[in-house]
Amino acid sequence: MKLSISYKNVEPHKPAEKEVERYASKLNRLLKSYEPDLVLLHGVFTKNPHREENSFSLNLSLPTGTLHATGTGENVRASCKQAFTELESQLKKHQSRLRKDYEWKRKRPRPVPALS
Repeated sequence: MKLSISYKNVEPHKPAEKEVERYASKLNRLLKSYEPDLVLLHGVFTKNPHREENSFSLNLSLPTGTLHATGTGENVRASCKQAFTELESQLKKHQSRLRKDYEWKRKRPRPVPALS
């Protein structure tokens, strides 16, 4: 996976990059079926000066589509965690659609046997 991080109105610092690396390695486990050169993850840290709020937006480009997630929080770590959990849930849903899991689910409930 190719990873790039940019900063807008925020000073770059090591704890944020370490956090992103940790979450990216977790995300890499879900992306084993894709070729590593074709997966691009781009993150942008921004700070809203009016609200004293940090936000982190993620774009994950896959051969089968592009996923976007945004997380906001009072500090960088909280926004990073929120964005990555949202992206992970989107990725799981995307992969289940590709596998066509909806076709394998039971459409109607099983009949309950009568007790005599």
